[in-house]
Amino acid sequence: MSNTQHATPAERAAWLTAELNRHLHAYHVLDAPTIPDAEYDKLFAELQAIEAAHPELQAPDSPTLRVGAPPLAEFASVTHAVPMLSLNNGFNDEDIENFDRRVREGLDTVQLVEYATEAKFDGLAINLRYENGVFVQAATRGDGYTGEDVTANIRTINSIPLRLNSDAPPPVLEVRGEVLMFKADFAALNARQRELGQKEFVNPRNAAAGALRQLDSRITAQRKLSFYAYGIGELTGAELPPTHSALLDWYAELGLPVCAEREVVRGKDGLLAYYERIGKARPSLPYDIDGVVYKTNRFEDQRALGFVSRAPRFALAHKFPAEEALTTVQAIEVQVGRTGAITPVARLTPVFVGGVTVTNATLHNEDEVRRKDVRVGDTVIVRRAGDVIPEVLSVVLDKRPSPEPMMWALPAECPVCGSHVVREADEAVARCSGGLFCSAQRKEAIRHFCGRRMMDIEGLGDRYIDNLVECNLVHGVADLFRLTLDDLLKMKRLADERDGTTPETVAQGKVPTKWAENLLDAIAASKNPPLERLLFALGIRHVGESTAKTLADWLGKLELIRKAPVALLRVLPDIGGIVAESIADFFAEERNQEALDALLAAGVAPKGEHAPKAGLREKLEPVALLAAIGIPKLTEPRARQLAEQVDQVKPGATLLALAHMPVFNVFGLPATVAEGLDAWMREQSNRDALVALHALREELLAQLPQVAEAEGAMTGKTFVLTGTLPTMSRDQAQAMIEAAGGKVSGSVSKKTSYVVAGAEAGSKLAKAEELGVTILDEAGLLALLGG
Repeated sequence: MSNTQHATPAERAAWLTAELNRHLHAYHVLDAPTIPDAEYDKLFAELQAIEAAHPELQAPDSPTLRVGAPPLAEFASVTHAVPMLSLNNGFNDEDIENFDRRVREGLDTVQLVEYATEAKFDGLAINLRYENGVFVQAATRGDGYTGEDVTANIRTINSIPLRLNSDAPPPVLEVRGEVLMFKADFAALNARQRELGQKEFVNPRNAAAGALRQLDSRITAQRKLSFYAYGIGELTGAELPPTHSALLDWYAELGLPVCAEREVVRGKDGLLAYYERIGKARPSLPYDIDGVVYKTNRFEDQRALGFVSRAPRFALAHKFPAEEALTTVQAIEVQVGRTGAITPVARLTPVFVGGVTVTNATLHNEDEVRRKDVRVGDTVIVRRAGDVIPEVLSVVLDKRPSPEPMMWALPAECPVCGSHVVREADEAVARCSGGLFCSAQRKEAIRHFCGRRMMDIEGLGDRYIDNLVECNLVHGVADLFRLTLDDLLKMKRLADERDGTTPETVAQGKVPTKWAENLLDAIAASKNPPLERLLFALGIRHVGESTAKTLADWLGKLELIRKAPVALLRVLPDIGGIVAESIADFFAEERNQEALDALLAAGVAPKGEHAPKAGLREKLEPVALLAAIGIPKLTEPRARQLAEQVDQVKPGATLLALAHMPVFNVFGLPATVAEGLDAWMREQSNRDALVALHALREELLAQLPQVAEAEGAMTGKTFVLTGTLPTMSRDQAQAMIEAAGGKVSGSVSKKTSYVVAGAEAGSKLAKAEELGVTILDEAGLLALLGG
């Protein structure tokens, strides 16, 4: 149709927009091209020219919007009108039978239930918002309640209509679906990467994720992404179809792409038959899938079944089993973790398994390598367990090379820093002794320090930490708080030079600084953490969140915790001998004290420090401290006997009196106890420890409140949280429990008062049932705590 058939540019632009969108839908959704590429390009160029001359004529659904927009500074947050919840998983026939049974019980029916089934795409969940039929916003799933605004990037996906095919669209329609990259498009993308001499992508999902999170949507437009709709969010001004299958049919009428491999089946046998059919078709599908999804078809049934925690009762993802493949071991190397843990890793001849190319697999520890007898040159069976973690299942001994390779041996020195590798007799894990002097540990220690539950430095991810350490800008955690804008820009420049890349903005003579300014702001904002978070962030071995909170609650001040001896630490609730020794050893190490001093000098100061807990007075009794100080065979009853005898000989300060006795008497103690005490007291360092413990006791007693703080209703009660709660995060639940005086532990024991269980509770729930511990759901917890 020529320009002469349209009197004005506006009419021509409107016609071109509609015509081009029709061709796009036919090509990308229906897979039935209606026009040669050259003719399409000609019409597209004409529309571009009109819009350039008359910018006001660019319609919100113009196909020219799909070429991308200038870069954003960052993604804005989007709160979902209807939460985007995840699905529970099933892995075998029994799981599916149980799912179908729970559905029938929930619906109170013995009849076969009708299910909608479809492929489970291996991509990224997206929410598309249409207002009056026009696409206005796209957001990622995020945490299920808040996602990131990726509207500009989604506009570049040709299969997503920018205007719905409807004369009377609803005022608001939110379409849920998956963004993915087809196998053929992924192969073409990697071919282009090779031609440009750039790094190839690992798998289609990673490539799609990277494209969708580009701040510059023009880059996204260069990578061919696709979309399939599978669910619904907010809907106003229109009636929801009666079934899920009808919803997808409606989507197809609106011009939205939907899965062709979908069916409506009945009962568990129908579910399992569909799973088998899709499993056989999986290799020939044009996209990657990692399972199938089952949903009760009728929305009335879905509403009746409702949700448990963050997942619907009416739906289930049936995952495919892990895939296995044969490959050979090229080398066995070791990785060094944050605590110095040495983990052997098998470097493999690349093999495609579980949807990705696997080049290495963890061997866990020395005992595991020896148990499986994995050697360099061996042919091994590799599996991606849960489609996530590659592991070596076993060795194919018939294929072992000749002459037979040597057995693998744990290295004597750390491959990173050269420090000695040590393995304690009662541990499976060997460790590098280099501490923060080992750069591998330094990186991991900083990663731990910056984590969300520790110092919570937003934006300081793995890549920045690696670059800061490798560019010699950060040698310890204190250095983070001395970074300047020039330091961060230098890091970026050196990293780009190392990687042989030149960002487009730099090539244009521009140096972006907003990212660095944001990072410096985040570091500054983290300088005053609660004391328990700072303690957890230090990475003290055996000290988790619960132990860190115990230290902060009972001793109150970092200054006191830094000099607390083992005896004092052992009398605190739930801190045993091993943990107490680990804490004391950490602070006894001069280099750790220096690192902590440097941190404080850099402006870090814990907030909320307070006097020690009033309840500490009872735990500071000489008997308790004597029993905890580590004198051989001196149990608490014997410590009481000793204290009473010492007080008769030298009334007053028991610990000090005992330390200064020139001639030691056994005071009627059993011979073995007396001999152990006598040998212990012969060491002057032990007498000095008693003197120091006495002085610390006096210091603490002087600081204790005279009146004990009011106890909460849950004082003395221990809770364990497991699974995902419907409306509260674990942090919120823990805060409520602690506000009521209760304690939250990480493991279930006979001393546990309550286990609060959400969805996918796992082994802790099973342990609670075995021990007869009271189990609460979220509603039960709220009722117990008084709402």
